[in-house]
Amino acid sequence: MSMPFDLTHNGLERFVEAQDPVYRSVSEELAAGEKTSHWMWFIFPQLKALGRSPIAKHFGIESRDEALAYWKHPVLGPRLKDCTKLVLAVGNKSIYDVFGSPDDLKFRSCMTLFAQVAPDEPVFSQALARFFGGAPDERTLALL
Repeated sequence: MSMPFDLTHNGLERFVEAQDPVYRSVSEELAAGEKTSHWMWFIFPQLKALGRSPIAKHFGIESRDEALAYWKHPVLGPRLKDCTKLVLAVGNKSIYDVFGSPDDLKFRSCMTLFAQVAPDEPVFSQALARFFGGAPDERTLALL
């Protein structure tokens, strides 16, 4: 699969570079309640230690500090919140219906990560409550 981004770019701009060309279609997929293309790594990032593929590792969050910087980024933070709200608005679908596997697990990891670094933002804990019975991803918690 050909990727529209450069895997040699580091820093938070690697996410912006990957998101910019596809963000509109990502929003449309989420609003429709079904992910149909490949963008999970850079829209709902998880800790790098959880990733297996080169792309997952490239877009993996290194630490609590990098996650907080992502959340506070003027583009990435609002996009993460907006995308999470779109997922919360999918009606009676399960998270598996929206993402399939293993992206449903990646979403849980992402929500756990950002619930920890942005505890004043309720959207992440709301997603955990709605789709996972409030249970965070234990591997993410252990790595933090």
